[in-house]
Amino acid sequence: MSRPLTDTEKRPFSGSYLSTDVEFLLKPVALEPTPVEEKERRIQAGVTHYSEMISEERRPDARYLSLFEESCRLGVPRLARDIRSLAGQILDLVQQGRLNPEITLCSLVRAGVPYGVLLKRDLARLGADVTHFGISIIRDRGLDEAAMGEVLARRPVDGVIFVDGWTGKGAITAELTESWRALTDREPMLAVIADPCGRANLCGSREDWLIPSGILGGNVSGLISRSILRSDLIGPGDYHGCILLDHLADIDLSRSFVDRVDVALSTLEDRVELGPEADSSAAARFRTEADRTVAAVARRFGVQNRNRIKPGIAEATRAVLRRRPECVLVRSLSEDPDLAALIHLCRQDGVNLIEAPDLTGPYRAITLIRETK
Repeated sequence: MSRPLTDTEKRPFSGSYLSTDVEFLLKPVALEPTPVEEKERRIQAGVTHYSEMISEERRPDARYLSLFEESCRLGVPRLARDIRSLAGQILDLVQQGRLNPEITLCSLVRAGVPYGVLLKRDLARLGADVTHFGISIIRDRGLDEAAMGEVLARRPVDGVIFVDGWTGKGAITAELTESWRALTDREPMLAVIADPCGRANLCGSREDWLIPSGILGGNVSGLISRSILRSDLIGPGDYHGCILLDHLADIDLSRSFVDRVDVALSTLEDRVELGPEADSSAAARFRTEADRTVAAVARRFGVQNRNRIKPGIAEATRAVLRRRPECVLVRSLSEDPDLAALIHLCRQDGVNLIEAPDLTGPYRAITLIRETK
């Protein structure tokens, strides 16, 4: 059985990032991998929560890494503009008195981490007082209360901004809202790069586009796994757990990716104007369209459990990498570079690809997880 960490052991670490970029408030653990088929059966049967198991992280092949490189070539300039736009929106909130000038970025592990690193660097460049933590949130389990307790012991509650890469259906946003209200009696502030379901407070845009890090895993997120919460590994007062992914160290792109975007950021003006669809007034329209899309997919395929529906390029791709997909719906099978990596994965694994522009709504892709019997 696990014992609680002592104060000496409960030390933040930075994974493969610079120590100045992020403090991960996580407990490194060892856990035998669960085969994907077994994990899927247990999740869908309700026998084991997904956070109690993890499969071995798939190693991207050379072709897939070349697709990541191409996505960087196309996407880094846009990503830099989105980061600068978010930094400007955050500083505006400080100026308006709606956010404490002691800004605390809490990236949701793992997808939010590269963007928290970039926002931290950019806000510091623009003169802000900013700190960055990587913390866990788990569907049906909420925020890591021990980690948030550490954050709030060091920084003011009214300066906290949560950072993620994108929104899908909005399930984690709902989890964040419920959990943060319970902890602080406050509404959370969530910043993301892409918000196709219209549920973030701040976003770079609401287009479902190929954010480069969205198609990779630990080797672009500091060489850590997604978070783990199991009673034999995580004791009372412990941070949520993670596995250190040393087997991917030879292809780790975590630091080179953020450095590349940082170079692009250094060429921009201090202010970048918001695109019209990123304005908060457009959020309701995107929420409605996203909800209708998920409902339509559920009806078409007879889905009872909507956790089987993974909308958005990044979520759809990660579902193919980690889960057992029944099919992948894409807006287009023709020349869309944003879908090239996902289509490559599907063809490599023999996953059924369906061109369905009538079903994808605001998303470029949606993966449907296979139902286990």
